Amino acid sequence: MSEVEVRDNPAEHRFEAYVDDTMAGFTAYELTEGGILILHAEVDDAFEGKGVASSMTRQVLDRIREDKGLKVTVLCPFVNAWLRRHPDYQDLTRR
Repeated sequence: MSEVEVRDNPAEHRFEAYVDDTMAGFTAYELTEGGILILHAEVDDAFEGKGVASSMTRQVLDRIREDKGLKVTVLCPFVNAWLRRHPDYQDLTRR
């Protein structure tokens, strides 16, 4: 599979994952005072099981860490599970 590219779309309040210029999924968010709330991550059926969601999650969290400097609150079950498997990202979360 081709590389996943994540782009922030602030007008839609979501990070969008693209594979070969096709939107393969997105992570919806809301900005809060001093933080960001991850609401939902979704991958198009055509890209299921190809690592898009994991790549998207890593890139979203990396971007939040680098660009925004915000603390993360997660409602999405997938992102919560991903964070449990990657303790090096726990510093981003509000716990």
